[in-house]
Amino acid sequence: MFLDRAKIFVKAGDGGDGCIAFRREKYVPFGGPSGGNGGAGGNIYFRSTVHLNTLLPFRFNQHFKAGNGVHGSGNDRQGKQGKDRTIDLPVGTQICDQTGDLLFDFEAPDQVQLVAHGGRGGKGNAAFATASNRAPRQRSLGDPGENLTLLLELKVLADVALIGLPNAGKSTLISALSSAKPKIADYPFTTLTPNLGVVSWTDYNSFVVADVPGLIKGAHAGQGLGDQFLRHIERCRLLVHLVDISGAQENDPIDSVHTIMQELKLYDATLLQKPQIIAASKMDAAEPEMLERLREYCVDKGLPFSQISAATGEGLSDLKQSIAKRLGAQ
Repeated sequence: MFLDRAKIFVKAGDGGDGCIAFRREKYVPFGGPSGGNGGAGGNIYFRSTVHLNTLLPFRFNQHFKAGNGVHGSGNDRQGKQGKDRTIDLPVGTQICDQTGDLLFDFEAPDQVQLVAHGGRGGKGNAAFATASNRAPRQRSLGDPGENLTLLLELKVLADVALIGLPNAGKSTLISALSSAKPKIADYPFTTLTPNLGVVSWTDYNSFVVADVPGLIKGAHAGQGLGDQFLRHIERCRLLVHLVDISGAQENDPIDSVHTIMQELKLYDATLLQKPQIIAASKMDAAEPEMLERLREYCVDKGLPFSQISAATGEGLSDLKQSIAKRLGAQ
């Protein structure tokens, strides 16, 4: 199951209290104060890892607490520091506060970020001893640890995003290009979550492709799967726009392109600045008139154009080379 948004509560550990104690030992008169300080509370850390690809672990576990510091004790013994808590997150996760302000963005593996400080330990009475007050009977309590309510949002990290209307052939294409095994069927919205696949184009080079669930008119406002997954396009370096030219969906290819472009513009106009490749899909069942119209449109707009069939493998090698070339030029 895929989950890309979560709300959690984190609580750093409280500091331990200082101690009031006096040294009482035979042959040591006026031993003086010996109350130790309390230990500091544990901190809360976040760490990015490649071993997670969803926020599902936070669906049923939303509260995280670090250890409290131990209270100080006699004989000047300082309390032990509370145990830190480290929470693993998928690479690509953003941490925001309740107002939506971005606090940190995990863009690479093994990044570590301190998000909640543990409370400071209190002082024992030994710390208050002075020349004029050699037997203080005062101490300080430990400070409470920070507590925060945080919003986690996962944005898939991929080099290439496959976009298009439902049933444009995105899932079939990613399964043909990589080892990904998405659900494939002949009805709309087969893909309910983004799928990632690694595509090798030479012995030592590869790129990551994301199959984004199909978009429809009004997606930016929540229609269909809405803007649930449009955010996953933001990090991609290249968009491959699949257009069904088989005629099975009875969609005009130019209208299909305009629909997706408009949704991207309304969601975030900067998405249109990303390089794009228009790919005429399902060439094994192509309508010649639709294919020619789409080709002329791309030539007129100066858009790179490819003809592919994921079912037969037609044009896939050329598409991979075209993608790799454009990624290498960035």
